[in-house]
Amino acid sequence: MHALVTGGAGFIGSNLVDALIAGDHTVDVLDDLTTGSRANVNARARLHEVDVRDADAVDLVLDERPPEVVFHLAAQIDVRRSVSAPGFDAAVNVAGTAALLESARRHGARRLVLASTGGALYGEADQVPTPEPAPVAPMSPYGTGKAAAESYCALYTRLHGLPTTALRLANVYGPRQDPRGEAGVVALFCAAKLAGRTATVFGDGLQTRDYVFVGDVVSAFMAAARSPAGGAFNVGTGVETSVLELAAALELGVAHEPERLGEVKRSCLDPGAARAALSWSPTVTLHEGLDRTLAWARTL
Repeated sequence: MHALVTGGAGFIGSNLVDALIAGDHTVDVLDDLTTGSRANVNARARLHEVDVRDADAVDLVLDERPPEVVFHLAAQIDVRRSVSAPGFDAAVNVAGTAALLESARRHGARRLVLASTGGALYGEADQVPTPEPAPVAPMSPYGTGKAAAESYCALYTRLHGLPTTALRLANVYGPRQDPRGEAGVVALFCAAKLAGRTATVFGDGLQTRDYVFVGDVVSAFMAAARSPAGGAFNVGTGVETSVLELAAALELGVAHEPERLGEVKRSCLDPGAARAALSWSPTVTLHEGLDRTLAWARTL
């Protein structure tokens, strides 16, 4: 197939591009390189330095080579920035998604797969691991924007018959997650370990997360592109790991700082629906994934 990957110079997107190229698919990458890196982009992919909010520029890319499948990973992912600049967050994550959906529809794409979020959507869920029917109760503009993006996807399926899938990602980690950027805790902790520093833990460190390896996330995107199933699916392991347990797994000492306002105490996703509908399940254990991540980080 011919695929378009927005955000394809970023952490998850570039790993997805590599997998598509390895599968002999042709790939166009759309990325404005504000957080992504040109060095991440596979040499066999065609990079277009375009902001997803620029509908005319996006249209020109799709005019040249209409994609069969659009993987939409371009996003504003910094929760703190979403709180301080909610209008900017909405412009990228909501308006950008709406414009891309319209362009995909007009160019005859057969499916759009959206990178959504799990923990930021469900908030403090009553049921953990959390299934997809749980109430959507975001605690940040970022989560609210992703909920709106999912709603736009569902609308385009109802209104125009464009098949769409939203993958609600857990805490993704692995190679190419830059600890200097909008990084998750695994990247920050790995950087601390390699530098011989203690890890900073906010609050008591008992807050839990569901850590899913980037390779498993890539396989979920590939499965979503192949499957006729649509709607929203959790992409996680269903296993809770506390921040202190993560530090212990990396043999890190910790230094505690005050807890951050609005941080969710428990976040873990039930991946059962993705297993049933997409034939997808995670395969990489946290121990194995941490080893792979550290091995990559040592090469920098």
